Formats: sequence, C-alpha cells, structure tokens
Amino acid sequence: MKNRFIEYDPQGFTLREAILEAQRCLHCAKPLCRTGCPIENEIPDFIGEMARGNLGAAISIIMKRSNLPAVCGRVCPHEKQCEGSCVLTRKGKGIKVGKIERFIADMDGELHLLPKTVIEKRPGKVAVIGSGPAGLTIAGDLAKLGFTITVFDSQPEAGGVLMYGIPEFRLPKQVVRREIEKIKKLGVVFELNTMIGPDLTLDDLFARGYDAIFIGSGNALAKSLPLPGVNLPGVLQATYFLQMVELARQGSVNEREVPINEHDKVVIVGAGNTAVDVARTAIRRGVKSVTILNHLQPAKIAALASEVEAARQEGVEIVSLLEPVAFLGQDYVKGLLCKKRVIECVAGEEVVRTTDEEVCLSGSKIVIAIGQKPASRIIGSTRGVTADKNGFVEVRQNPYGMTKRSGVFAGGDVVNGPATVVCAMKDAKKVAVGIAQYVQAKKLMEKCGLRTLD
Repeated sequence: MKNRFIEYDPQGFTLREAILEAQRCLHCAKPLCRTGCPIENEIPDFIGEMARGNLGAAISIIMKRSNLPAVCGRVCPHEKQCEGSCVLTRKGKGIKVGKIERFIADMDGELHLLPKTVIEKRPGKVAVIGSGPAGLTIAGDLAKLGFTITVFDSQPEAGGVLMYGIPEFRLPKQVVRREIEKIKKLGVVFELNTMIGPDLTLDDLFARGYDAIFIGSGNALAKSLPLPGVNLPGVLQATYFLQMVELARQGSVNEREVPINEHDKVVIVGAGNTAVDVARTAIRRGVKSVTILNHLQPAKIAALASEVEAARQEGVEIVSLLEPVAFLGQDYVKGLLCKKRVIECVAGEEVVRTTDEEVCLSGSKIVIAIGQKPASRIIGSTRGVTADKNGFVEVRQNPYGMTKRSGVFAGGDVVNGPATVVCAMKDAKKVAVGIAQYVQAKKLMEKCGLRTLD
C-alpha cells in the first residue's frame, strides 16, 4: 500500500499567486461562474478586487453572500460549479475560484480585514437547531439583520458536519472554529451539549420567548443495509467512524474507542464522497488495506473525480459492479458476500444486471456509507411538524421554509436530503428571508395588539 498522503492544497496560494490567478479572469459580460455557484456569489467582483490587491474589498463582497468562505473555498465541488462553468475551463485553463476565495478568507481570518460592524438591533428572537452549514448560514444572515439568535447543538463543539463529518485533511478544524468565531462576533450565542427533543422541546423554546425556530439538524441517522449479518460486530456506519476519529483527535474520547485501526482490512459499501472520506481516513490510520465497493459501472462513481483519484493514489482499491448480499461471520464480521453485475445493451442503452455469480471480499471491518436520513427526535416531540415517507421535513413555499406549524421553519439536508455544503447554504439563505418576513409580521401584529395564530 502506498504511504504518500495527498492533502487538500495545504499551502494554498501565496499573495503573488492569488493576484496573478485573479488577473487571468476575463470578466465576462455574462459570468457563468456566478450562475454556476449555488449561492450566486459575486465571483467576478471579488476576483477583480483580488487582482488589484484589495483584500478588504474582496472579503466584503464575499461576506454579502457567504458566512463560510474559508470552508467553501476548501470543500465545495468547484469543478462541478463555479470553476466548471468558467469559459476558460473549456481550454483547460479555468480560474481557480476556490483557491482565490480560500486565500481571501484565510487572510481575513488572520488579519481581520473587515472593520467591526455595528448592527442595529430589531425586535425578534430566533432559535436555530443545528450548527452545520444550514444553521450557521441562518444564524449569520439573521444576525446581520439585527435579530437575536441562539444556536442549539447536541455536540460539545459547534460546526455539525463541518466539524464531525468532514476529515481534518480536507477541512482543518481550526478553519471551522475561525468561521464560527466570526459568526459569534455578530452577536450569535451558542448553547452546546443540548439535545432538542429529549432535553428541550420546541414548545419549551417558544416558552422561552423565541418568535421563530429553525430546524437545521441535517441527516443524523445513517441508512443501513437490510442484509443477513448486518448486526455483526465489525459492521460500522461511516458517520460514526468519522465522528469518533474527530472526537479522539479532540481528546473527547480515548483513541482506543476509534473502531478502525492498523490491523484492519476495511471494506466500504458505497462510493460517494463520504465513502471516499472514510477510505482516506482509514488509510491515515495505517490499516492493512481499504476497498471501496461501487455497485454501478466505474464511470458512474458518485464521488468527485478529484477525490477518487486522490484515494487511488493513496492506495485505496475501488471495485465496481458488485452488489452486496450478506455480511459473513459468526461472532465477528469476516467479509462481505457479493454478486457480480454485468452491463448489457438493451434497446441501445446500457443496463446493469445482477448475475448469480458470487464473490467474497474479506474484511475485518465493513463500513456502510450509503447515505443518511433525518432523525425523528425533534419532530417526534412536537405537534404540527410533519415529514414525508422518507423522514424529510415538509415545508411551505410562502413564507419559504415554514413547516405546517406556524413559526417553525426547516431547511438544508433535513428537508432536501444529503447534498453539498453550499447547497445546504443556498436553501438556508432562502429560509432566512422567510423567517425574517414571518418575525417582522409577527412583531407588527403584536405592536398593533393583534394575536398571531399557531
């Protein structure tokens, strides 16, 4: 197995490199990079300021649309969004938008380029459940409007999936902490180690005087595989493994509690970005081998091509066209029984068919990485908030993001299913507008002596 680890551009741009890269921008009349960005960041504008060395102006432009630029600059799938839309990409010379954004955000984090903003407070208290990308976006956007915001999170440290779901080598945790500190400076208060549902219900929050509540708890419940042997020791969930690695790194749990170590042969079921994160994290723990199981053809691996290539270079094996049918073992998992799949041409289209031919992949740890869904602890402890058959919270279009219970909003992955960080931010920005509209209307009715209906 290869031992060379590939970090995500650990050095980033120097000042000279960032300016030279920014100066290559063509400043198109119709900037496709901006339309390719889910939150429609003013990319040509901040790149233009970077080209002139105006870092303060550049970060000011970025912060109008994003509360997490140092995060987005690292983990966004730029090749599918802004950079992939750049007209120069067709010639293989696309602008490195992500690295420019990252450089500007990191410089602001070190030098505090923006002056302290005086925010005029307005009536209205909002509780935000969850401190992942959606929750942090809601908190930052509403705090900038002058509302009083409190973020509740069950973990000992804020950040949600940014802190406990994305590995350190892709997103350094000091970057997440730095972004959260900037949100705190807007007046946002964080209450950690607080589980909404068991510890506090939505009714309890309303009783505390909150005018609106945002549910941004993401997809906390990992999907399993209803196969024989799934409950054998050694069969793990991807999110649990990644969380335990981070907790051990922080010193919150003993290193021995991390369930994958150097003696293990690891097999991962699933081929999305989370599966690749698990594989590359396992490699860094010195395991004997790591195999990713992709049930589709090689060209249809769900993870980003750049992440897949990095995993391969680090020694991860990726096998395709295998369908798992059973976990093998008695007292402990010993492997995964699969059936081979073949590609056939039917009516001019490729169709994948499962055969009866079986193959066994040996492994001392089998990790399930096939996605997540919302936990029911919040909506199960309140009235009026409904979910669809898959467990995703149902919301209205007007005001955007409000559930069937007045004053309770939801957004991000808990509504739309697992997606990228920036897609959760995009949805949350729209919900923030809906919350602001609702709270302002509620306060106006209270001022006029009218009662709102719940």
